[in-house]
Amino acid sequence: FMIVIAQVTNTSAVALFVAGFVPAATIMVCLMVLVYFRARKYDWPVDTRPSVALITATARKAAVPLVIPIVILGGFFLGVFTATESAAVACVYAFLVTMFVYRDYRWRDLPKLIHRTVKTVAMVMMLIGFAAAFGYLMALMQLPAKATALLTAMTSDKIVMLFMINVLLLVLGTFMDMAPLILICTPILLPVVKSLGVDPVHFGMILLVNLGIGLITPPVGPTLFVGCAIGKVTMEEVSRELWPFYGAMIVALGLITYVPALSLWLPSMLLK
Repeated sequence: FMIVIAQVTNTSAVALFVAGFVPAATIMVCLMVLVYFRARKYDWPVDTRPSVALITATARKAAVPLVIPIVILGGFFLGVFTATESAAVACVYAFLVTMFVYRDYRWRDLPKLIHRTVKTVAMVMMLIGFAAAFGYLMALMQLPAKATALLTAMTSDKIVMLFMINVLLLVLGTFMDMAPLILICTPILLPVVKSLGVDPVHFGMILLVNLGIGLITPPVGPTLFVGCAIGKVTMEEVSRELWPFYGAMIVALGLITYVPALSLWLPSMLLK
């Protein structure tokens, strides 16, 4: 999605990748604080403090799968393979680690694993397909363009405009998939935010966080469907428990939106 945004906004994909680290850490901290207070409120059980030996053993065991993000990002940044090829390489690596290093499954389990994977992928692809069709319908009706025209007619204040753009993207993200929304909304909203002095890289982070929240928001929420399928729970059960987490992510979104340094500091330091 960052590569798609880079192409649409004519910015550096590397700058977007680097810019994403601090916003991701911001979301992580907000969620950690929420989980801490919920754990205290509901008196969740507390595990014993791990020993140094246990931490070392766990880190050694985790070292092999932790190579996967290094393979994906390292291969992409070094130009060894494209983003799509890096995903394929990572899948092959994960399969080899599962079968030959951890040996969690046997070869006779392979048909069952493939069947389970195909079921999950088919469900997600159907959702993406319907979301893409819905996005095409909205594009024909020019709904994003009309919504943006309404925003610019209502205010020229930067803070208010960014707030309304966030609301617009959050609402659209509940009905449409991420890819069509990026392709439809970015060319329309980018001139508006640039006229307000918002950096395209910063806008890319705002767009990604908004639409990322949409991925776990009903009624579309493809990531929510995947999580429910893996956890074998209904969407209604999960949705009831998600409201506090939505709140934590909205707080993180507000920080990322109104504190541009969270998105722009690291690229300015590393990509001079």
